[in-house]
Amino acid sequence: MSAPEAAPGGTRSRTAQSAHSIAELLGVLWERSQDATAQVTAPASLPQMRLMHVVDRQDGIKMRTVCRLLASSPPSVSRMCDRLQAIGFLERLPCPDSGREVTLRLSRAGKEHLQRIREQRETALHQAIHDMPASKRRALARGLTELAVQLAATDGRQRTEPGAHTTA
Repeated sequence: MSAPEAAPGGTRSRTAQSAHSIAELLGVLWERSQDATAQVTAPASLPQMRLMHVVDRQDGIKMRTVCRLLASSPPSVSRMCDRLQAIGFLERLPCPDSGREVTLRLSRAGKEHLQRIREQRETALHQAIHDMPASKRRALARGLTELAVQLAATDGRQRTEPGAHTTA
């Protein structure tokens, strides 16, 4: 994310302040969801859970691709894979395209573990949304829909325009 833009007089613009506030709020909400599921995520650490989510989205993903997506070094990813394989959550398989590469997939136990975490997070989110007044739920839905549209547009621009930055 680029640095907040400065308005005349050195203060941040309202848009930049809003973006900063939203990012902080999303961070707090994410931390709360992690705290709410901490007992369920064990025995895997949070970085290992991120790895599991990546592998779950792309069954048979190459380890090299996981390193890139997680912005982690191969030795770090390999150690996480060692631990996940040791607890029965991950399987390493030879790559069908290349004998030198390894592909990853979640084991049945790994998929079940992720499902339990998703169910617990969904239950907590459902309860929080249920407790909101209907007008606030509608406003949240409209706001999140528009945020998703804008993020997709920004992502598309960044893919087609190397080096292009958008400011909040």
